[in-house]
Amino acid sequence: MEVILKEDVEKLGKAGEKVKVKGGFGRNFLLPQGLAIEATKGNLKVIEQHMVQRAKRLAALKADAVQMAEELSKVRLVFVRKSGEEGKLFGSVTVTDIAKELIGHRHFHIDKHKIHIDMPLKTVGEHKVEIKVHPEVTATVTVEIQAEAEEKALSEEAPVEGAAE
Repeated sequence: MEVILKEDVEKLGKAGEKVKVKGGFGRNFLLPQGLAIEATKGNLKVIEQHMVQRAKRLAALKADAVQMAEELSKVRLVFVRKSGEEGKLFGSVTVTDIAKELIGHRHFHIDKHKIHIDMPLKTVGEHKVEIKVHPEVTATVTVEIQAEAEEKALSEEAPVEGAAE
């Protein structure tokens, strides 16, 4: 059975392509899900119009993603965490923390699965984090992790017991 794909289908093809599939897969999955239409002369014309509209919609989405990526590039997130003497955190900063901070203070609604860090951030300092805003657009956000002020500073300022007054 030959069908024309209306949407991208993983491991099968991209939208607008004419592909050959088994009859059951086409009739029971692709056609009912609206992912494809039968390959006829009339449908070829319909799919061409559909592809023009889809291209315009994707271009608009990409333009929005580029604008959002520019705004995200200017963002600097600061996290204050407890750390040891060598600058290693007792906990870590994860993609969930970054997503919550973006939503809470910056009003960027980013899915945590689109935020990419190899491993949770566990050291004090500045880190660059990539966010996949669109399949073709990636933004880089600066994440700064600062050590929490410890109680040592307070104890140094307190008077020592037994000192002469």
